[in-house]
Amino acid sequence: MAGIKEIASLENENFSEECPVLSIVVTVLNERENIIPVCQELAAVLPHLPPCEIVFVDDGSVDGTLGMLRQARETVPGLGGLRILKHDRRRGKSGALRTAIKNAKGFWIATIDGDGQDDPSEIPELLALGRSGQKTGRAPLVVGTRLKRSDTIWRRLATRFANGLRQRILADGCPDTGAPMKVFLREDFLNLPQFEGLHRFLPALMKTYKIPLVCKPVRHRSRLHGESKYTNFGRAVVGVRDLLGVVWLRNRTRLPETVEEC
Repeated sequence: MAGIKEIASLENENFSEECPVLSIVVTVLNERENIIPVCQELAAVLPHLPPCEIVFVDDGSVDGTLGMLRQARETVPGLGGLRILKHDRRRGKSGALRTAIKNAKGFWIATIDGDGQDDPSEIPELLALGRSGQKTGRAPLVVGTRLKRSDTIWRRLATRFANGLRQRILADGCPDTGAPMKVFLREDFLNLPQFEGLHRFLPALMKTYKIPLVCKPVRHRSRLHGESKYTNFGRAVVGVRDLLGVVWLRNRTRLPETVEEC
């Protein structure tokens, strides 16, 4: 596995579509109406990024999302290396992220949601913060924190409560740990223990693995079409269970300060 210094040196080489610097990953479930506008925004930001690919994972959609992704690949100008992966049935957002990242070719990963609430034009600056941190020390996890949420009042209150609870228990230093927009090294994600709900706890888990955190405020917009796949109650029940699991994982993680070959 390539180390951090090896990755830094590789980034200075000429990359191609077969070996991009960045993979933008998007997980979708029944987002047919949102596919084209999201892909158009992604295509618009590609000229401002180093060589990259876009990886969509369709997590078992039943509304024609897959067909719309194929149409976008053929019709959206400048979309470039759009890759489409499909689950045979719904496996959850963390499972879809793992599929995307495991199959991604980039050293860096950028994640966004596929509902139009995230603005892809934020990605270049998030990536720049990550690469800058890598040059001066350890490559960080960069989180695009949503300081002004474009959600219903109940959704905002539920998120505020969840973030507050996580912060008190996990002390991860992130005001918006569940924010969809994140940039990190591919190998850092794949080194983490994998479970459904992982995406909500990346700051806490990466902190356990000595990965620094950088937070940057980003724009947040209303969903373009459709409805959220989760209810506030459902999020709360699953979130508390997962929170206890993350506490256990962190307590059981034992990492050496240094490793020497003798």
